[in-house]
Amino acid sequence: MGGHSHWKGIKEKKGKLDKARGKLFAKLLRAIEIASRQGDSNPENNPTLFDAIQRAKDASVPKDNIDRAVARGSGETGGEKYDTIFYEGYAPGGVAMLVEGLTNNRNRTSQDLRSIFSKYGGSLGEPGSVKWMFDKRGVIVVAKSASDEERLMEIALDAGAEDVRDAGDDYEVVCEQAVFVAVRDAVDAASIERLSAEVTMLPQNTVAVDGENAKKVLRMMEALEDHDDVQAVYANFDIPDEVFAEV
Repeated sequence: MGGHSHWKGIKEKKGKLDKARGKLFAKLLRAIEIASRQGDSNPENNPTLFDAIQRAKDASVPKDNIDRAVARGSGETGGEKYDTIFYEGYAPGGVAMLVEGLTNNRNRTSQDLRSIFSKYGGSLGEPGSVKWMFDKRGVIVVAKSASDEERLMEIALDAGAEDVRDAGDDYEVVCEQAVFVAVRDAVDAASIERLSAEVTMLPQNTVAVDGENAKKVLRMMEALEDHDDVQAVYANFDIPDEVFAEV
C-alpha cells in the first residue's frame, strides 16, 4: 500500500491531537487563512479551504477561531503575510519528498528543512526536481463497512471521479480537484459516511523501501511535519505494514 494511506493511518493511530495543542492549532488556522486569501472565502466553492476547515474541526479547533482565520484571509481583518512554497528533495532509499510550507521567512524555513533532510540521510533538491512526480487530486476515504464497492463506485464515477481504489480496510475515491466538491457531495447525498475528504498530492509511482531506510523515511516525515512552517508532507514510499508497526 502506498504512502498516502499508510502515513494517514499511522498518524491516526498515534492520536489525532498533537502533543503541543497550541502549536497544532496555529498551523491549522494559518492554513485556513491562506486558503481563504488565495480563493473564495466560501468553503463550498473552495476545496482547499474546505479541507483546511475540516482538518481544524477534526482537531477540535473552536469555531470562533476558524471564523476569524477565514475573515483574516478574506481581508475583513488584518493578518500577517505568509507565502506558500514547496520544498523538494529525496529521503533514504530514493524516496521523493514534497513538502508544502507556509512561511513569512523563506530563508529561515529553507535552512531548517535542509537541516532536517540532512539529519535523516536525505537531500533537499532544486525546485521542480520531484514535484512533477505528484498529481494534485481529491481523495475521499470511505470505510468498507460504510458501503459496498459497487455502489460507491457507481455514485463516485457518476459524479466525475477517476477511480475507486482498494486501500485495505477502506476505499479511496480519487478525482480531479475541479470535481472534488461534486464527488464529495454525491457521497454525502448517498448517506455514505466518509472518514476524510481532502485535496492532496498523490505520487504517480511508488518506491519500495524497508529495513533501516524505511525507519529513516518515517522519522524524517515526522520531523518535517512537526516544523512550524510545514503544512503537509507528501512522499512516494511503499513501506511494509510490519515496519509501520515497529515504528
